[in-house]
Amino acid sequence: MSRPRPPLLTLTEKAAAQVKFLLRQREKPALGVRVSLKTKGCSGLAYGMEYVDTARPEDESVSCFDVVVFIDPQATLFLVGTTMDYVDDPLAPGFQFINPNEKGRCGCGESFHV
Repeated sequence: MSRPRPPLLTLTEKAAAQVKFLLRQREKPALGVRVSLKTKGCSGLAYGMEYVDTARPEDESVSCFDVVVFIDPQATLFLVGTTMDYVDDPLAPGFQFINPNEKGRCGCGESFHV
């Protein structure tokens, strides 16, 4: 018997609110945002986000709190079970990914490895 697969990606209410805010601020309408992984930093991988004007057929998508997040297919296996949050820290505001697949991060927190 197989276990149920955890959600690919979930958003907190704060993350969804920030994505909605960013989409409203953009001059050109967008369908949502795409989360991807890029080779970067000491540990090897870093999260990337970009606006989505046209959905790609190979993208998976999740919808939380009326926000659509597209997942780059190359990132899918690394993101299963991840929660996307937004931290409103005065010194370092930004999106934060709580990823159960991470095995470690570099000292500055810019990159991670699985």
